Amino acid sequence: MPRAFDLIGLGNSLVDILLELTDAEFTPLAFEKGTMRLTERDEQQALLKAFGDHEPRLVSGGSVANSVIACSQLGGKGAFIGCVGDDRYGLHYQEEFKELAIDFVNDPLVNETTGTCVSIITPDAERTMRTCLAVSSHLAARHVPASKIAASEWLFVEGYVFANPSTGQHAIREALKAAKAAGTKVALTCSDAFIPQVFGDAFRDALAQSDLLFCNATEAQAVAGGATAAEAFAALKGVVPNVVVTDGPNGAFVRYHGAECHVPAFVCKPVDVTGAGDMFAGSFLYGITHGVPAEKAARAANFLAMKVITQIGARLHTGAKQFWSECRSERQ
Repeated sequence: MPRAFDLIGLGNSLVDILLELTDAEFTPLAFEKGTMRLTERDEQQALLKAFGDHEPRLVSGGSVANSVIACSQLGGKGAFIGCVGDDRYGLHYQEEFKELAIDFVNDPLVNETTGTCVSIITPDAERTMRTCLAVSSHLAARHVPASKIAASEWLFVEGYVFANPSTGQHAIREALKAAKAAGTKVALTCSDAFIPQVFGDAFRDALAQSDLLFCNATEAQAVAGGATAAEAFAALKGVVPNVVVTDGPNGAFVRYHGAECHVPAFVCKPVDVTGAGDMFAGSFLYGITHGVPAEKAARAANFLAMKVITQIGARLHTGAKQFWSECRSERQ
């Protein structure tokens, strides 16, 4: 019997505040380019105030949230587990998910501040993020609805949530428990190499219960070792049944149901590189939940990942279905 949702995500609910800066504006900040750092709200607000003459854009997201959005845009049925406050950002988030036809399963928390991520985009297409998790870090076991997970074919767990041992890790354990009880398949993403490095015990415990791992080359090496993406991919064979290792312009390595392949990337000139992995994961999960063979799903996912990094923002706002059809209609 078909389930209500193809995919339910669990992760940080963040409103992205997109800020485009020139190199001359960025350099005095002395930020390490391309990194994500957690910050307090006052520091984040000071950063926005310093560039008050710029017009930032607001986009609801978060890593796994972006993947659920991608799946939904392609025609999948999605749901998401996360925490927002009842401030203007939280209400924006809730309303946007409603417009996207995604079941945002938790009500806004009263008198709480929604998490935000100031994403600084520079001319070289790098995105440097300063994130205030705020109430998104309150995601805990009590926010996890077992019934929604049972109604989903796949649960997708965000690695960043491991960074909250007192709350987030309990939410992950509760979600995995519900998934196992219901026969819901589990996908896991590293999110960043520091997650398996710093929170290794909790991450590996979840990985042992997962059916599919998404990671980039650096993250794969953090989990399994190896000097290259190919070596890390090979080393992961005995760790998790199915795995995708993305390697930027070098394409992606895929192992699914025992079959392995390497799918080349599509050549492009990046504008904003963040969001490629999120788009790939959401598109791939859409494909395998809709009868598309893994290699073809990965090729289409690579195509959509290319499309997302040739525009500003971590997700596509239009054209996802068209791009999927374009790629799927090609001879493969």
